[in-house]
Amino acid sequence: MQVQSRYCLVSKKRRDGFTLVELLVVIAIIGVLVGLLLPAVQAAREAARRMSCSNNVKQIGLGLHNYHAAYNKLPMQQGGTYVGVIGGPNGSGANSGGTSRTDGNNRFRLSFLIGVLPFIEQQSLWEQISNPMADGGTPSWPAMGPAPWTTAYKPWMTEVPGFRCPSDPGTGLPAMARTNYVACLADGTHRCDTGAANFDTTNNKWYSQESVSLANRGIFVPRKATGFRDVLDGLANTIMGGEIATDLGDRDVRTSARQSVGWGSIHNASPTLPLAGEIDPARPQFWAQSTGNILGGNSTRGGRWADGAQLYTSFTTIRPPNGPMYLGGGDSSSGHSTASSRHQGGVHVLMGDGAVKFITDSIEAGNQNSPTPYNTDNDTTAPIAGAMSPFGLWGALGTRASKETINAEF
Repeated sequence: MQVQSRYCLVSKKRRDGFTLVELLVVIAIIGVLVGLLLPAVQAAREAARRMSCSNNVKQIGLGLHNYHAAYNKLPMQQGGTYVGVIGGPNGSGANSGGTSRTDGNNRFRLSFLIGVLPFIEQQSLWEQISNPMADGGTPSWPAMGPAPWTTAYKPWMTEVPGFRCPSDPGTGLPAMARTNYVACLADGTHRCDTGAANFDTTNNKWYSQESVSLANRGIFVPRKATGFRDVLDGLANTIMGGEIATDLGDRDVRTSARQSVGWGSIHNASPTLPLAGEIDPARPQFWAQSTGNILGGNSTRGGRWADGAQLYTSFTTIRPPNGPMYLGGGDSSSGHSTASSRHQGGVHVLMGDGAVKFITDSIEAGNQNSPTPYNTDNDTTAPIAGAMSPFGLWGALGTRASKETINAEF
């Protein structure tokens, strides 16, 4: 009886906790679950960021339509103030503008985004810019501000949240104040840096060059007021704006432009771009370390939201999205500067009717060996100003009045 009683007492003992094997199994299961869930969480976060980016593009589109409703035209790309009157080649007026408080001139270089400000709930920033800004210095800054590369002028250093894509991690110096949303200039390169007006440095005068700027085939034409009535191809078939990635200082081919390529390569010799050996074969999204003439500092893609030059606030529909950026000259010149983004596989674009579309990198882009339309004043080999775009569906979506028929999904 005593043995049986002891046995009963021993058999009723409980075991607390896990064995080491059981604990390791539980940890392994948790690790597998985390490994399965983490990519899904990251994908969900990127989907939310992409949706937020799409909303930003939509808001800018609504702002542009409200601006047009108020003024019967769109805000000018490369507008602003200048000294003198734009007329013929002998037009009067010196371009003495620059970065000082006394110049009273911003070199006719402001971006279309400035005009949109009061229509996207940025009235206070618009009032700072449109009125002489008193900040304690003497004299006050001129109305509409100085040249857009003036770092001492506070509004040009103020980043607007609605101009930033949440998927783009670029922030702070050396850029001034960034933007991810820019205007579409279509499929041309010839005189698309100066647009409808240029400055004659020899005679120190402004003059009109509309008769020789016929490659400016987009909704926006630098230094010219345009409106919806100019869009003969239909607003739903024409890109008005889009998205770009900003620079991270890593020599990304999309955001660090290769400058001084030469106008022959930019206008005519598309087969020579990208130039041999300039892109790193091991990392095709980046310039090779040996490649020179790569722009940096605040002269990078989207690095100045207030600057109307192509590098900062415009794109072309020549090369498909997320391609390398080449400029014929320096940071204020034109070239192959396509749309880009940090989203996977494509970019957002804003159509003329206000719709937001996601364009994939694989969009049909026609004959990439073609010269750009109207590439020189007397070149008969290039497509003329009114011709259909040689750059396929992508080029056709950029032009405002080239009579292309859009019959494909994009």
